[in-house]
Amino acid sequence: MLGELIGETTGKMSGQRVIDLEGPTIETNVSSMGTLNGVHVTETLTYVAGPTSKGIIHGIGKGVINTKDGQIATFTGEGIGRFDSTGVLKWRGALFFHTNSVGSLQFLDNMVGVFESDVDTNGNFTDKIWEWK
Repeated sequence: MLGELIGETTGKMSGQRVIDLEGPTIETNVSSMGTLNGVHVTETLTYVAGPTSKGIIHGIGKGVINTKDGQIATFTGEGIGRFDSTGVLKWRGALFFHTNSVGSLQFLDNMVGVFESDVDTNGNFTDKIWEWK
């Protein structure tokens, strides 16, 4: 069952590199800031993606979430991206969180989330995450 919205972040693609010409497969790095359960966080995400069919991209990623007071959580994720008519890449998928935090990010430990992320043609990134109960 889809739970509450737990977070929103915004940021920018900070780099890309070609992993394989077949496909092709591209690695993308994203830096973002926002809130998770009301806690201000920064996030660093790297995902590898490539086309599966015309207009469809499959991606797998890993990320690190940090708070100002030193709390850390990590996640892995997988999603499908589709380009809309304006060139925005709309990602939809799942995230699997882990943390050893006993503080403000403890709620994330072993949580599964679903996400909607958009990347515009200038590399601007927006993300919303819901808990999947």
